[in-house]
Amino acid sequence: MTPPLEAFGRTLVIAPHPDDEVLGAGGTIARLTQLGVEVYVAIVTTGHPPDFTREQVERVRAEAALAHRLLGVRETLWLGQPAARLSDMPHSELNTALATTVRELRPSTLVIPFVGDIHADHQATFLSALVASRPHGFEFPATILAYETLSETNWNAPYLTPGFLPNVYVDIASTLPAKLDAFRAFGSQVRAFPHERSIEALRALAMLRGATVHLPAAEAFVLVRHVIRW
Repeated sequence: MTPPLEAFGRTLVIAPHPDDEVLGAGGTIARLTQLGVEVYVAIVTTGHPPDFTREQVERVRAEAALAHRLLGVRETLWLGQPAARLSDMPHSELNTALATTVRELRPSTLVIPFVGDIHADHQATFLSALVASRPHGFEFPATILAYETLSETNWNAPYLTPGFLPNVYVDIASTLPAKLDAFRAFGSQVRAFPHERSIEALRALAMLRGATVHLPAAEAFVLVRHVIRW
């Protein structure tokens, strides 16, 4: 049995790119912070020239700051890895960056992208998050949940890569408006419907996940690990 929200304890949400954390877990973040749970967001990558201009990077950082403020995030951590180029760098560097973050924050719960996402940055982030949270001592994240990201999780290759089959649902009926407002804050990323990264599509996914478990709205996760300590 998964714990109630209060039992999440200090929570670290890891996002390969800014806005992934809102798309995948924005409603859950808002519910946790409303309950007084400390939530941190670690954004793994930052855009670098020539792929991204300084103006684009500064705009997205400002958008993330507003979105996280709306959700009640305690602190946003920028790990500075190269966006869309994690596959070009030594895997050990990402392992070290995430391991350092986990060691310093000592979260009870990790919320991470799904390994089957089509974006290579998401796959690398998932694997490095697991490396960073290995139970090599008494202190390690007891719970790890993987979230889904519109336009990434649903476009993996059927039967060839892992499919997202959620087994944990968080009721976000009360915080869906906050999630949508946080996504609106990412003005550079929001698209017009029927694009997947639209407000309407994000609301529809929340309603679909909610209806699956007879709720008005929910976020769905795959439980990777849950350790019960006595």
